[in-house]
Parts: sequence; C-alpha cells; structure tokens
Amino acid sequence: PEYKLEAGDEVHGGSGLSFGVIEGLRALRPEARFLELVHRLDRDTSGVLLVAKKRSALRSLHEQLREKGMQKDYLALVRGQWQSHVKTVQAPLLKNILQSGERIVRVSQEGKPSETRFKVEERYAFATLVRCSPVTGRTHQIRVHTQYAGHPIAFDDRYGDREFDQQLTEAGTGLKRLFLHAAAGLKRLFLHAAAALKFTHPGTGEVMRIEAPMDNALKRCLQVLRNAK
Repeated sequence: PEYKLEAGDEVHGGSGLSFGVIEGLRALRPEARFLELVHRLDRDTSGVLLVAKKRSALRSLHEQLREKGMQKDYLALVRGQWQSHVKTVQAPLLKNILQSGERIVRVSQEGKPSETRFKVEERYAFATLVRCSPVTGRTHQIRVHTQYAGHPIAFDDRYGDREFDQQLTEAGTGLKRLFLHAAAGLKRLFLHAAAALKFTHPGTGEVMRIEAPMDNALKRCLQVLRNAK
C-alpha cells in the first residue's frame, strides 16, 4: 500500500524523533504481522511512501531498487533557467557526518557513483520546475546534484541559495508562508516525490504506477510564479 507523505513527516523514528510514520502505521494496524518501509524520504520532502506488508514483498521491492527496476520521479523548483540540453548529472557523492550528527553530502571523487536525470517541466522568470529521476539512490542526491549543476532547490536550508529564496519571497505577497509547515513551523523544501512511482507488484507481477499530486501550498506557489512572469 502507499502512503502520501506530507512535508515535515518523519518516515522513521530517529533524527531527534522517537515516533515516525512507520511507527504510527504499526500502532494503527496492530493486527498486521509485518509492516516495513520499502524506501525513505527526507523529512522536508512530500510524496508517496511504499510500505511492504510481507517480508517477501519487501525483498522483491528492494531487489527492484537495487537493479534499477523501480522508477521514481520528483518535481523540484530550482534557481534560474535550467538548460534543456542538461539531461543528466553524473557526480560521485560522499556522505559526511558532522560532530553535531548532521549529515552533509558533497561531490567528491572519493564518493559513490551517482546519477540523476532531469527534464524541464515549466519555466518562470527566475526559476524552473524540473522533473528529477534518480538512477542511483544516494542520500540527498537530488538536492546535491541540482546544487552542483548551479540550480539549487528553493528553500533548501542545507544546499540552497538564500538570495534566491529571498527573491522568491518577494515574488508575491505571502509566498514564503506557503513554504512553512503549519504544525511544525518548518521551512518547506520544494521537492515533491512520486510525481510518478513505477514498479512491479511483487505478488501479481502487474506494473504499478502511483502518482501523488502536489499539495495546495506548492501549487499556489507555482501559480504565484506564473503570475509574476
């Protein structure tokens, strides 16, 4: 089954939280013998989260991830005009853990091979909506690859551009408020998972395609940018 993850939801206990989405699902469905995450999403990313109800299903879906048989598309709002000829970013990524426990990923020849494919979806005066399809599944891969390409994601605290974020907040009255998570007061990263999620059902062999629409806050943001052209 799929779960539409809202921005600010933690998929698993940790990161300073003892209770995440998977713990919540287990509490809501105590009769389920087995519930486990197939993959993870960053806390600031919305979209679809796959949960396996059987260990055999989990193994099958993990194999699809390893063998690149599962396609995951994301939508990201990035700085500037993404050049249409830039369709792939290949840059090795190295994960570092700071003394504070924070994870930072950077491009390094010592890192693991990483590849993301990109397609322009819509252009605005000073930003671009791009479809991102990671071929590999490294931590913070899309966020670092867009930064490496010179087009960081809007309102990304870790890898973003404050001047670009400020420009966005001035594009329309109250735009920045659209990026704030109402409950937690978190700044909203403009990265939405499962613009399309495609995989083979481990039980039936049927090809599944799941799409999660962007939430209203992100849709309103794009409308503000369209009006600002």
